Amino acid sequence: QVQLVESGGGLVQAGGSLRLSCAASGRTFSSYTMGWFRQAPGKEREFVAAISRSSVSIYYADSVKGRFTISRDNAKNTVYLQMNSLKPEDTAVYYCAAATSAMYHKVSAYLYWGQGTQVTVSS
Repeated sequence: QVQLVESGGGLVQAGGSLRLSCAASGRTFSSYTMGWFRQAPGKEREFVAAISRSSVSIYYADSVKGRFTISRDNAKNTVYLQMNSLKPEDTAVYYCAAATSAMYHKVSAYLYWGQGTQVTVSS
């Protein structure tokens, strides 16, 4: 069992930056691929970024590539999402999740989810 708690969301102007954190409980954090997803009102939850257990492999959705950076610190049981050059269309609830599957871009691959943190980007 892994419990995930996101933090760092908020209100920011377009072009600004935010850094999301996701703290995990348990001693097996390094066993999981970690992902970030987001869900805007009326839309399906979508993949944002994922990072493999040892940070060797990193994946991004095309919509955030070059603006967002995912990283993890296994010693601190924490995964991060640095978001730069934010756009109004980035407004959503952001979730972190843990997976053992290689299908990093699929919601169904993730076993554990945080409660989400709201990110609002004003124009």
